[in-house]
Amino acid sequence: CFIIAFIAAPPVDIDGIREPVAGSLIYGNNIISGAVVPSSNAIGLHFYPIWEAASLDEWLYNGGPYQLVIFHFLTGVFCYLGREWELSYRLGMRPWICLAFSAPVAAATAVFLIYPIGQGSFSDGMPLGISGTFNFMIVFQAEHNILMHPFHMLGV
Repeated sequence: CFIIAFIAAPPVDIDGIREPVAGSLIYGNNIISGAVVPSSNAIGLHFYPIWEAASLDEWLYNGGPYQLVIFHFLTGVFCYLGREWELSYRLGMRPWICLAFSAPVAAATAVFLIYPIGQGSFSDGMPLGISGTFNFMIVFQAEHNILMHPFHMLGV
């Protein structure tokens, strides 16, 4: 679904103001500038499956593929961590391997799920692309001054 959305998804009304943002390759982006654009601000925090939209065009216009990709990604990663814990348990190992691999999972969960919930809309989630990721990091720093946060300083 990510590859199809990255190549062929139509522009998404990310801000809810009827000014769509094109992120796919077909609409003039390249590998660097292309992205799966987050869902519309008009959707907010609502779960937006395909069957909730009046048509497939409406679902695509409101950024449905983003939620589909993100929720399946997070579900898959959480299941992988659970499987990792199960394997270490069955092999008589300590579960620290699962704990070690949970750091990137926590970061992805924070960026794709926790931050948008805190902001009140999945439109604030990180776009799935190279330039979109860098833009997200710059905007995040500009809005929240994360580099001066004490926990960030301790981590660095």
